[in-house]
Amino acid sequence: MQKIMSILGSLASVYMLLIFIRVMFTWFSGARFGRPVEILSRITDPYLAWWSRFPILRTGFIDLSPIAAMAALSLAQNVFSIVARSGFISLGLVLGIAVSSLWSAASFILGFFAVILGLRLIAYLSNQNIYSPFWRIIDSISQPVLYRITRFFFRSRIVNYRSGIILSIVILLALMAVGGFAIGKVTPLLVRLPI
Repeated sequence: MQKIMSILGSLASVYMLLIFIRVMFTWFSGARFGRPVEILSRITDPYLAWWSRFPILRTGFIDLSPIAAMAALSLAQNVFSIVARSGFISLGLVLGIAVSSLWSAASFILGFFAVILGLRLIAYLSNQNIYSPFWRIIDSISQPVLYRITRFFFRSRIVNYRSGIILSIVILLALMAVGGFAIGKVTPLLVRLPI
């Protein structure tokens, strides 16, 4: 049993690496990479396509489904590795790993949006040409997040653009800190559950 779990853990790790490489290739959509990338696409695209069918994983031009797909594989890989090492698993351990994996993905997304909003704030404060392609991409990513955060926290009050960006960054960083603290306290409790 432990040998099988070790093999499954290794396969999950290799598959995560293949998905990461596939996602990197999608950033160069106009380039032709030939047969190896076609084979890679056949191996990874069905799994990625399953995750991309969830609309909640899309925000504007950003597709977060590969992050969710890799988080699920990371969870499976962690479970396989723990069973391979210890020879047993409990529901509490699986819940602890699941919560930790979900938080890793969520904190990455929160940090990513905090960085994007930070870039947008720098552009705003330095009077950059916001019509260049780079800043248009940053705007297309930051605007939906900025809108949702300001609407949620400030309801109908009008907030100026700079203050909205600064407050949104602070809120995202606070969510990361509070969430990290809470997960750090909850995960050990879940792992120790006797079920």
